[in-house]
Amino acid sequence: MSEDQMIVDQMDYANLTQNALRGVIRQGLLRAASPDGLPGEHHFYVTFLTRAPGVSVPPDLLARYPYDITIVLQHQFRDLRVTDDFFRVTLTFGGAPKILTVPYTAITRFHDPHAQFMLEFEVDDPAALTQDLEDGEEIGDIVAEFTPPPASDNKSAVAKTETEEGDAPKIVSLDQFRKK
Repeated sequence: MSEDQMIVDQMDYANLTQNALRGVIRQGLLRAASPDGLPGEHHFYVTFLTRAPGVSVPPDLLARYPYDITIVLQHQFRDLRVTDDFFRVTLTFGGAPKILTVPYTAITRFHDPHAQFMLEFEVDDPAALTQDLEDGEEIGDIVAEFTPPPASDNKSAVAKTETEEGDAPKIVSLDQFRKK
């Protein structure tokens, strides 16, 4: 084979790698859903596309976050259900419980600040995810920010901004596996 011929990845290793890394998210969520919950100070920031196929968020949240949202699973969440293809959790927004269903394929970022671990995923066709927006409506990197309710024994939920101080997280990028 000459250098002029391009090697075609017919195995689609980039996609296989992304699916395997989404399995890491699933395993972390399974641990969070276990009776023991998350160990120590571990907690998850999960950013997902609100208009991706299979995502279910209440209409008021979708109106406020038309592109993406970051939620935090730490001490206060409830009814976390983890399946092979998605997770469902009840979070509290402005004092009202909301049920969110998120397929792993909708996740664009997963971050555990305690472990300094982060996974980022590419979006294949971001334009397809904004079809329902009205003309002139802006899309940005929107993140929910809420104040947590007072600490209690019951698990509710909180969404926060992604900004945090401290050491930089370990980021696993799929670019290192791609041919240039």
